Amino acid sequence: MEDFDLENPLTSFHDNQSETVSSLFSTESDHMPLESTCESFKTKDFNVSVRHESISLIRKAQFSCEIDPFTAYLAVNYLDRFISRQEMPQGKAWILKLISLTCLSLAAKMKKTLFCLTDFQSEEGFIFDSQTIRRMELVILGALKWRMRSVTPFAFVCFFLSFFEVNDPPLKRVLKARATEIILKAQNEIKLLQYKPSLIGASALLSACHELLPLQYPCFQKAISSCIYLDKEKLLDCYNLIQDVVIEGYDSMFDIVSSSDTPVNVLDHHCTSSESEKTSPRRGRRRK
Repeated sequence: MEDFDLENPLTSFHDNQSETVSSLFSTESDHMPLESTCESFKTKDFNVSVRHESISLIRKAQFSCEIDPFTAYLAVNYLDRFISRQEMPQGKAWILKLISLTCLSLAAKMKKTLFCLTDFQSEEGFIFDSQTIRRMELVILGALKWRMRSVTPFAFVCFFLSFFEVNDPPLKRVLKARATEIILKAQNEIKLLQYKPSLIGASALLSACHELLPLQYPCFQKAISSCIYLDKEKLLDCYNLIQDVVIEGYDSMFDIVSSSDTPVNVLDHHCTSSESEKTSPRRGRRRK
């Protein structure tokens, strides 16, 4: 099996570029949670709790076993798609653990990531044998119709970055890197489940541009909005939600700093921030 790259989920990538882009947009809905259940994800406390606990376990495994964040992202994609198609039993926490770890196991296989499931389970105080994991893998594969080469927001970042009319490769790399950070963080936001990966990818790039290159943002926003594949109204809604996620991240950083600072440290931090604002576009934009 070929190495699976979230930026290049289609095996036909090296054929016709225009056909590949069209295929990405035409198939992305197949790799989302069922639309009919997205609203229930947001409104039913049980579903929210199930998702939160499952993602927490996957993130814990990610950091404990030093798994790359893209493998964890893919595992959560499988998780969201699966639990949107299955009725989750209440009061059986072990089933949620089994589903979460199986999604991570499948993602690790797709990404060819070394991951010792037994070691992690031992640390957590529970053990599912390999036969149980394999059976659950087949259940998840069947529910997802074996569509494991997921089309995610990462598959659209380079396409939308081509709308940025500045021939400066380092600058584009910075935008792409920041958009990637935003996409990874935004996966925790349950409200984003209703938006297509292309909308999330476009919104993350717009948010990165707004943050890092505010003067170029209006032109970039206009260019992306002209894309024939995007619903402009949904793009605006998705972008606003992404911005909330980014701002929440800033607020969390400030809360951590303010809760631990002494008066002297606050003054030191203020001076350091004032100096860095002269060179950091992200900080400068945030304080406006």
